Amino acid sequence: MSVIGKSIHITGEVRATADLTIEGEVTGPVICEGVSITLTATATVTGDVIGGEITVFGRSSGQLIATGVVDVRAGAIVDGAIIAPRLILHDGARVNGRVDPKRVDAALSVMKFQQKQRDAS
Repeated sequence: MSVIGKSIHITGEVRATADLTIEGEVTGPVICEGVSITLTATATVTGDVIGGEITVFGRSSGQLIATGVVDVRAGAIVDGAIIAPRLILHDGARVNGRVDPKRVDAALSVMKFQQKQRDAS
């Protein structure tokens, strides 16, 4: 498991192949296909988050795309679309955006295309 600590601020794309916990700030996409991503209560992510399972305790601005479940806990704030086959929304969580359980494959294809374009630059 990897951890981006409270004192870390990353601007740019984050990629991981193992479970990832974010405690600090990330400005840019977080791509961890097939693994778990946790945004702790101190985390702020501005960009799309892609993973197998995504758990949000903190703040997220951008799409959350999961192949498994997105779990938005009490006190969390999500500004953006949630695209996942399953969603758990706890009492006290706030979501400002749409929830789309049927477009996971399409969203992943778009994100992979955008990633290839970024890699080619």
